[in-house]
Amino acid sequence: MTSPELELDPTNPFAHASSLPYGLPDFRAIREEHHRPALLAGMAQQRAEVEAIATDPAEPTVENTLVALERSGRLLHRAATVFYNQSSADSTPGLDAVEEEVAPLLAEHSDAIWLDPRLHARIEALAARVEAGEITLEPDTAWLLHRTRTRFQRAGVGLEPAAQARLREINGRITSLDAQFGRLLLAATNAAAVLVTDPAELDGLPQDAQDAAAQAAAAAGHPGAWLIELQLPTQQSVLASLRHRGLRERVFTASATRGATGGEHDTRATLLELARLRAERARLLGYEHHAAYVAADATAKDAQAVADILGRLAPAAVANARAEAADLEAALQADHPGAALEPWDWQYYAERVRAERRSLDDSALRPYLEMERVLTEGVFGAATALYGLTFAERGDLPGYHPDVRVYEVFDADGTGLGLFLADYWTRPSKRGGAWMNNLVDQSTLLGEPPVVVNNLNVPKPPPGQPTLLTWDEVITAFHEFGHALHGLLSDVRYPSQSGTEVPRDFVEYPSQVNEMWAWDPAVLARFAVHHETGEPMPTAWVETLLAARQDGEGFATTEYLAAALLDQAWYRLAPEDVPTDPEQVLAFEAAALREAGVDLRTVPPRYRTTYFNHVFGSGYSAGYYSYIWSEVLDADTVTWFAENGGLRRENGDAFRAKLLGRGGSVDPMEAFADLRGRAPRIEPLLERRGLTGAEAR
Repeated sequence: MTSPELELDPTNPFAHASSLPYGLPDFRAIREEHHRPALLAGMAQQRAEVEAIATDPAEPTVENTLVALERSGRLLHRAATVFYNQSSADSTPGLDAVEEEVAPLLAEHSDAIWLDPRLHARIEALAARVEAGEITLEPDTAWLLHRTRTRFQRAGVGLEPAAQARLREINGRITSLDAQFGRLLLAATNAAAVLVTDPAELDGLPQDAQDAAAQAAAAAGHPGAWLIELQLPTQQSVLASLRHRGLRERVFTASATRGATGGEHDTRATLLELARLRAERARLLGYEHHAAYVAADATAKDAQAVADILGRLAPAAVANARAEAADLEAALQADHPGAALEPWDWQYYAERVRAERRSLDDSALRPYLEMERVLTEGVFGAATALYGLTFAERGDLPGYHPDVRVYEVFDADGTGLGLFLADYWTRPSKRGGAWMNNLVDQSTLLGEPPVVVNNLNVPKPPPGQPTLLTWDEVITAFHEFGHALHGLLSDVRYPSQSGTEVPRDFVEYPSQVNEMWAWDPAVLARFAVHHETGEPMPTAWVETLLAARQDGEGFATTEYLAAALLDQAWYRLAPEDVPTDPEQVLAFEAAALREAGVDLRTVPPRYRTTYFNHVFGSGYSAGYYSYIWSEVLDADTVTWFAENGGLRRENGDAFRAKLLGRGGSVDPMEAFADLRGRAPRIEPLLERRGLTGAEAR
């Protein structure tokens, strides 16, 4: 790995830290051919740096061991953050080929560090010096030492050589399969887009959505038609407005069968191998199953705690969903006497019932939810009110795609804080869903400010037309910006503790808290303005929207819990119990949902197994429970904000200082207790989701 041919050409943009403001990668200079050599050279460089640490004859100190390890791998980090951002948001066949080659090498590289007995011995010697009182550590350094020791153990440093050799094989293969699942799913999702040639079938779909579908069809070589592109979850937003039941069924079926139809985009063999290998790795490391391995390093601590909370919530959620289904069934009968309610009917009749009950539906809201105003007056506006942040678009700074917009973020005193990149429109080269990435991690040790990215998948309208959002897309924008704030407001020394570098079942907590400001009347009044007339959303509508927050919570909670329980079912298997035949995947899924008591035919899981990218392609394996686990903290924190006056700078400053700014530099539950003054309570979550019939934890 350290041969001269792997030294990076100095003309490669990754060879040196970017000279652009805040270290923004110079996307004008970066080309596809730069990624592979930078990643390979980055691995070689870090291996050399780690070798110097491991063989240092001096007695281990914080500076020559812990800090040296934190400083290592800067070239690799620069290259990898850009590469994986690009491969997620704007992939190409060339980038796919690089990922296929490099993914197992990166796993091998990680193993070479975290299974190095010499490096581990230095860390343990340093810990012994601390325990003996020779060295006194600052709290963040003490936590770093604790987490570093834990990482060595969880990597398998204590295993016998033969077990370590097998572990290395498994890690390399898992990394390759993760990437493979993502590529297959992206291709399957693109291939499953529904082509419409009869305009009558589009009845009910808002005009701007029809225009976006027409543009997508033209781009795909079908002028004069409409192409309904699929989003990542099972339910598709167009199902809420399409009156044509046959088209609703086609769209739903295309969504729900992705990855399970055979052919070149089938994901089943890949996910089965992933489940089997993760189960084998957990056993090698001394855990009952992969779910136990994941929970042990999270705030949950053990898989039974996860099972307990999911099991408590499921019965009440399912009961609520059944009650909602009865209302929708009655509405369906008015249109189709004798017909049975189907999953492709749910969103449409939920909107119908809400409109009749509340005199409000999503299509009426959309003209008041123009994306530019939601972003500047809503998402940014709430951050200004809470934290004093201001934002200025920097058209002179390059994004990684023409659709990306770059904003400079200023602190309350006017000093530059970092950069925020917004990439909100869908495209065939972007994976589904919504997410946040870091391009530069904040670190005072390295003197680096944060550069963060938010990705959404909103259909792009034709040129000159506004982008009108659904209410769910508004919530998603606030949610992802909550992750961005976690990165932007990070104020830590060590890069490995920056921003969202916290346990998986804690990382969603700040982002879910940030959703509350979409509902705040003062914030809502600023962004909910008609895009043509400038008139504010009618007060009665706002009141109705707020009053309807629990509408559909039975469905929403059940589809989420079904996916979380399905994730747990796959990852609680022993290696020998994982199915071997891809044809068994859907049967296993059905049995798991039935056993968990969430097998409602009309409420399928939010993600079915074959397109469950979170747990087979995006690092959330056995961790999808994190959203509801984090929501316990979130709902309790929303109560704290309300008790202290809501949208006030004093509250934002406290949340920033005690939680957001601390990143992963402390035990996360200690940070929560510091903010709230106590451990979290589940009651606010139960009340929010209408689950007061569920037991408290």
